[in-house]
Amino acid sequence: MNPITIRNLGPEDAHILDRVKPGTFDNRIDPSWAFGFLATRVNELVVALDQGEVIGFASGTVIMHPDKPFSFFVNEVGVHEAYQRNGIATRLVKRICDLARDRGCDVIWVATEGDNMAARELYRSLGARETEDVVVYEWDDDTP
Repeated sequence: MNPITIRNLGPEDAHILDRVKPGTFDNRIDPSWAFGFLATRVNELVVALDQGEVIGFASGTVIMHPDKPFSFFVNEVGVHEAYQRNGIATRLVKRICDLARDRGCDVIWVATEGDNMAARELYRSLGARETEDVVVYEWDDDTP
């Protein structure tokens, strides 16, 4: 396997998302959404590259409140299945956490499904504490 490069992207790097190994992201990359995400400077996107092709990523957003210190929400971490179990996700999470701390975020958090044992193992291995009794609510297009 070739050396994997980890790189954070800015809006000037949106073209890098033109070369994504199919199956790395949940859906096809929309160029305007990608640019908008990267241009909104509270967002971070870190990618893993194999010979210029994106094979993994971590994305996140700074959360700001008027009465609390900045925090950082890790939106998603994904590595193409052919590259999993090689430490790439660990490198991606470490990099995005470093970026969050550089932005002054005191707390970094992520959520995952209860049955996603690989993700839970990853986050625990990086020293994250698993919380209890958190309930998530969501609205779809049919509700306010």
